[in-house]
Amino acid sequence: MPAIEARALSVGFRTERGVVQALSDASFAIERGETLVVIGESGSGKTVLAHALMRLLPRNVTLAGEVDLEGQPLLALPEDEMRRVRGRRMALIPQGAGSALNPVRRVGGLMLEMARVRGLGQGEAREALDGSLRELGLSFQQVAERYPHQLSGGMQQRVVNAMAMVGEPSVVIADEPTHGMDPELVDTTAEQLGMIARRGAALLVITHDLRLAERLGGRTALIYSSYIVELRDTAAFFSQPEHPYGRALLGALPEHGGVAIPGVSPELTQLPRACAFAPRCPARFEPCDEAVPPMFPLPGGGEARCYLHA
Repeated sequence: MPAIEARALSVGFRTERGVVQALSDASFAIERGETLVVIGESGSGKTVLAHALMRLLPRNVTLAGEVDLEGQPLLALPEDEMRRVRGRRMALIPQGAGSALNPVRRVGGLMLEMARVRGLGQGEAREALDGSLRELGLSFQQVAERYPHQLSGGMQQRVVNAMAMVGEPSVVIADEPTHGMDPELVDTTAEQLGMIARRGAALLVITHDLRLAERLGGRTALIYSSYIVELRDTAAFFSQPEHPYGRALLGALPEHGGVAIPGVSPELTQLPRACAFAPRCPARFEPCDEAVPPMFPLPGGGEARCYLHA
């Protein structure tokens, strides 16, 4: 049984301009100990996907599809039960470790409170936190009496990562964990995130940092205009993407020639009734203008939402 599974998950937001379709027909499963990296340009739906899995969404949301946590349906769960799920079985590493820590509370108190929410007693919590921090090169004693602003950015990130590891949640979601980081810290963060998966959690990483995605391995889900358009082994994706958008995205990197992708992404309030990437696609042909393609299986494993693989 997967640690977490989404089936045809769609998320929209009702606004005065109409419904913003932020996520469309997303299906995937992540096993314990496995990593899934979600990449795509800003506004494509990556963070909405993470928040939908944890049901951290505003009141104007429209939800469709299914999400199961170790076989338990989540979307219809009452909020008080969902709060317990978030506290004990799912953990979120939010974007910007520094802003995720309460600036007027000492780090030790914050960490102990999180551990107690996960069901650990005072002594057990301190021991578990110290163990997690030591795996990341710190100790509880080093950080407990400090305020967040007294820690370096790297130390703040390790504190947040350690908090996610405590209590051994089934699923850990990291939202842009290297946002604003110096390049030399990216590899360190990738190693720390990999440690979370090796400890047995299903790890979902949301990022626009392609270097981090390649470093993490596992599988990669590429999102374009609310749709997952390619889902496959990370090494295979970076070696030879099978969706035209994936090829164009890697081709836009400086080391691959820096060729800009022509055109712009469609408005999420006016998504086409056919392939969203078709107007920008050099491989466009007749079926692309007729209907949104489903996910087609690829010969080497994985899937791509493209009629070239029909």
